[in-house]
Amino acid sequence: MTTQATSTEVRHRTTTIDGLEVFYREAGDPGRPTLVLLHGFPTSSHMFRGLMAELADEYHLVAPDHIGFGGSAMPAVDEFEYSFENLTAVTLALLDELGLERFALYVQDYGAPIGLRIASRHPDRVTALISQSGNAYREGFTPFWDVLFAHAADRRAHEAAVRELLSPAATRWQYTHGVPADRLDRIAPETWRLDQAGLDRPGNDAIQLQLFWDYQFNLDLYTAFQEYFRTHRPPTLLPWGRNDEIFGPAGAEAFLRDLPDAELHLLDAGHFALETHGPEIAGLVRDFLRRVPSGGAVTA
Repeated sequence: MTTQATSTEVRHRTTTIDGLEVFYREAGDPGRPTLVLLHGFPTSSHMFRGLMAELADEYHLVAPDHIGFGGSAMPAVDEFEYSFENLTAVTLALLDELGLERFALYVQDYGAPIGLRIASRHPDRVTALISQSGNAYREGFTPFWDVLFAHAADRRAHEAAVRELLSPAATRWQYTHGVPADRLDRIAPETWRLDQAGLDRPGNDAIQLQLFWDYQFNLDLYTAFQEYFRTHRPPTLLPWGRNDEIFGPAGAEAFLRDLPDAELHLLDAGHFALETHGPEIAGLVRDFLRRVPSGGAVTA
């Protein structure tokens, strides 16, 4: 006897996009408003597991793994050109495959340059933005990025230094830095262990180094992203860790220059705020999305 999954259960699925297997999590009734969740480095859609379970009673949620991450395909660097442009193309093709014409976007870290490419190029499809440590302004970069920008300028000279960012200590640090002592026990240790297992797969280091190098080209699009904000005024929520040492709170505050009506919430959290402030963020997202007009962003 088989039982049918309820609409609030998270389903784990795989489809093929341009010959590549793309893994994604889905929850909620597809007839309800859709929220697409795009993860960052070095994690996967696993980072959204709690948020999806919290919101599935009211929203349709889709969270894919980027190529090279999580359960999606991981072709070698000589078989697939790892760039944020290409990760965007795969993501957009997945949304088309799933028939998602209109959706809100939740972006974090790497998810931001992917999601904001989609939003700025297809503003009619995006009803709202939620950015959790998802940068779109140069103010957001902290000293953490010094070695990454040095690597972008000279890959050979700085490769050893950026490889340290692929180590178990660095992965764990991303979860624990900036977290108040009384919240550290909310971080499940399998989070950084799962991420590290992904990084330790043969060939994944080359993928991550390529994306580290390619990140510099995202900055060239910040002007276009900011013009999109000013022109289309998407309803925007910014639940951001005020103690994030990767994308600092100045990056969140900068959104208000172009989106003065954006809702900024600086949480006493670090980079992966969902791990320590999941219920609070879920409440903010639910309240925010309930107030998003059915028409979504303004198209000018």
